[in-house]
Amino acid sequence: MLKVTFFGTTTLLFDDGKDQILFDAHFTRPSLVKYVAGAKVKTNTRLCDKLIRLNHIDRLRAIFVSHTHHDHVMDAPYVANRCGAVIYGSSSAKNVAIGGGVPEEKTVVFHHGGEYTIGEYKIRILKSLHSKPTKLNDDLGVPIDRPLVQPASLRDYKEGGSYDFYVEHDGKRILIRPSFNYIEGQLDGIKADVLFLGVAGLAKADEAMETTFFAETVEKTNAGLVIPVHWDNFFAPLEQPIEGMPKVIEKTDVVFHKLAGYCEAHDVDCLIQYPCTSIEI
Repeated sequence: MLKVTFFGTTTLLFDDGKDQILFDAHFTRPSLVKYVAGAKVKTNTRLCDKLIRLNHIDRLRAIFVSHTHHDHVMDAPYVANRCGAVIYGSSSAKNVAIGGGVPEEKTVVFHHGGEYTIGEYKIRILKSLHSKPTKLNDDLGVPIDRPLVQPASLRDYKEGGSYDFYVEHDGKRILIRPSFNYIEGQLDGIKADVLFLGVAGLAKADEAMETTFFAETVEKTNAGLVIPVHWDNFFAPLEQPIEGMPKVIEKTDVVFHKLAGYCEAHDVDCLIQYPCTSIEI
């Protein structure tokens, strides 16, 4: 049995009863006003401690960081230090970790094709592409080239390169694709029972992009179950009722309509997991 707890955005906790792995780490969720204003912010340690306690995160071995925008990495240093976990990520993720006081020996810089065995988990690193840039998000490929110390502006968290994670555990195959994009042919030969699929950007995608995206992800992997991620408003606190992205950024109802329509037409199961809930896969 593998329990997966979703904390919104793309933060996922895998727990097999022995070892826990966290993919991305974003609990603090500063407001959009703070993001636009360039306000300096830091991890909400009270909230992190609460979520660690409520979700029994007491066997955390590793945190894998998909890229280094704040909504994926901001809380990784605190959680890693609090739980004694190793942070795996790009060189940018290492600089976030070092700036957050994580010992260098507790960091691992990974690259495309790297494989790591942690307990009964086998995790393969796949180079990926972030979703298309926007006015609020135009730093794709820009590295974080020095230790990032909090409090920091959210815009200091540059993208630093994006990655997917292919997880094998006890016969189950799971692909985590955090961003709405694809690299043609990247997933050739990779099959997944469950696909956690980043959908931020799907509402605005034209038909050609939408068709190719699904072909290069769901169809290539022959996924039996698709679970969307990166659909909720990560500028709103986890302790308040969860809502979709602000409509000026994304129309979440359209995202779900497009995804559900595709899955229905292709006989693929689709599950919308609410943040701070768990499922067994």
